[in-house]
Amino acid sequence: MHHATGISASIYENRLRAEGMGSKEQAVSFSNQDYEALKQECLEGGFLFEDPCFPAEPPSLGFKELAPYSAKTRDVEWLRPTELTDSPQFIVGGATRTDICQGALGDCWLLAAIASLTLNETLLHRVVPHGQSFQDDYAGIFHFQFWQFGEWTDVVIDDRLPVKDGEIMFVHSAEGNEFWSALMEKAYAKLNGSYEALSGGSTTEGFEDFTGGVSEMYELRKAPKDLYRIISKALERGSLLGCSIDITSTLDMEAVTFKKLVKGHAYSLTGLKQVDYRGRMERLIRVRNPWGQVEWTGAWSDSSPEWDEIDPSEREDLHCQMEDGEFWMSFNEFLRQFSRLEICNLTADALSDEGLSHWNTIKFHGSWRRGSSAGGCRNCPNTFWINPQYKITLLEEDDDPEDDEVACSFLVALMQKDRRRHRRQGQDMHTIGFAIYEFKGCQNVHLKKQFFLTKSSCARSETFINLREVSTRLRLPPGEYLIVPSTFEANQEADFVLRVFTEKQSETEELDDVISADLDDESDISEDDIDDSFKSMFAQLAGEDMEISVHELRTILNRVVSRHQDLQTDGFSLVSCRTMVNLMDKDGSARLGMVEFQILWNKIRKWLLIFRQFDLDKSGAMNSYEMRMAVEAAGFTLNNKLNTVLVARYADNDMIDFDNFICCLVKLEAMFRSFQELNKNDEGVAEMQLTEWLYLTMCG
Repeated sequence: MHHATGISASIYENRLRAEGMGSKEQAVSFSNQDYEALKQECLEGGFLFEDPCFPAEPPSLGFKELAPYSAKTRDVEWLRPTELTDSPQFIVGGATRTDICQGALGDCWLLAAIASLTLNETLLHRVVPHGQSFQDDYAGIFHFQFWQFGEWTDVVIDDRLPVKDGEIMFVHSAEGNEFWSALMEKAYAKLNGSYEALSGGSTTEGFEDFTGGVSEMYELRKAPKDLYRIISKALERGSLLGCSIDITSTLDMEAVTFKKLVKGHAYSLTGLKQVDYRGRMERLIRVRNPWGQVEWTGAWSDSSPEWDEIDPSEREDLHCQMEDGEFWMSFNEFLRQFSRLEICNLTADALSDEGLSHWNTIKFHGSWRRGSSAGGCRNCPNTFWINPQYKITLLEEDDDPEDDEVACSFLVALMQKDRRRHRRQGQDMHTIGFAIYEFKGCQNVHLKKQFFLTKSSCARSETFINLREVSTRLRLPPGEYLIVPSTFEANQEADFVLRVFTEKQSETEELDDVISADLDDESDISEDDIDDSFKSMFAQLAGEDMEISVHELRTILNRVVSRHQDLQTDGFSLVSCRTMVNLMDKDGSARLGMVEFQILWNKIRKWLLIFRQFDLDKSGAMNSYEMRMAVEAAGFTLNNKLNTVLVARYADNDMIDFDNFICCLVKLEAMFRSFQELNKNDEGVAEMQLTEWLYLTMCG
């Protein structure tokens, strides 16, 4: 998919995205590997697939505890299921929760998520495509599909699994001859760079990557009063639910409480039920341990006396629905014993069942870039406004308000991309969050510093936190609002996906300025308008031919700039002077006549005043957000993407000196004027032939 580089690549990717690439029906091939083509090649060549992108070698295991030559990875062999057992199966009798037993990797969060997935066959087969087996057309190649930051991705693997002392090291099935879960874990490890990158995480991460849903988290000691209703609604919607017990010290990790609950361990929630117990309704909840054994032994556990007191047919019914490792407990006991609940709300594309109600979803891909859009949080008032901004219009209030308040329920989820993959380089999650502002009576453009200095937010993410995703469920009256996602500290770079889920109809858009330029009319300047002192200066500079070459222009500009002690510059380069000559040169001689030079001179004088005006700290150079305001003062309104590009091209360590500032404006004006000439019908589209395109780009 990545054929182009830089800006052209991002334009290409946006077009593909608009055409549906990355959607549920059209997954993106990870590492450009096409499953069908590779499988065909193996079958025709009569060999088994060996994946060059995730080789059966130590680095694929990990980088720290599972690093090459570490004790845990010594004597590891990579074996195919066909070498481990006589009759390997991909899935036996449907995927069940007992197919997933944890190995020597701290990824119970992932396994709890996979276990929840097996409760919903439609969701499971979205991730584990049908028709894979060790019998028909076996070629040692399998594939799985995961949702990654707004797009579905198809990941191909070979089936060589890490084995130590004859045992599969990581996930395996209880029976030992079923391999879908081990292969799925391998594909997910490949997506994240190594097996060890999967160590430690929250179930929500797995939930989201298997469904494209959005998660929310509840601390059970501060549980909302309607939590039973929230869980019940979530189960009706087909949501995935997980829960865990916090550890208070490392000694607690996977310690078993006296009633056989495991601390620091991820469980999945699989059902709710009310039963008639001693004349009152008792609320029960069904929980599963991904280890497949070790079950709760308190009230309502498998053989506890409470069951004797309820109607035998109901008892039979509730017991029949349980798998091994699964148990019932009272809802109030659940709130006491567990620390947190994680719910993954599914989006409409994951819910094929018409009977399930679903959220209305909107998604934005954005980025924070140093100097242009990484403004940090509200603690950085000078730069907070440069963060990306999104407007949301809440149109309809909820159907079933819990109180008389007229409000719209919605969920905002901000996710940073690809951070797990950077762990090998010692980088991890940034601390991220968002703030929401009322947006009454504002124009639909990127709001500037003044707005945020005079307004306080009406809602925000509960905290800024270093998780992959921060999500908050909110209720606000119908109206227009502004969402500003940011990292906690300014200048931290990352890509992100911002998703807004509303119960009812809503509209959103990124707030961005419409690109435009206010250009001076230069057609009516003639030699008669030029005063004598300028003419004599020109004659002196231009020499006999009365034209200024690129070299002469460089000499003049550098002489002028050196007289201004307050300007920081390393001098105008030949390249930048050539750009200026090309902008002004109407006859293609690559030299400037007197009128052309006068127009350029006027521009530079005007831009010098602007540079001084916005060099607020008088350092002789501008930082990137001063630059943004200066470019606007010079008559150019640019959007966020262009501001990012300009900083990347013209800033040096976040600072723009005078010559770079002039070059940037010259280039901008040249490109705007060229476009206007080619925009024949004033429809905002430039038409040109290849020669015109080359002339324009090579000479600009």
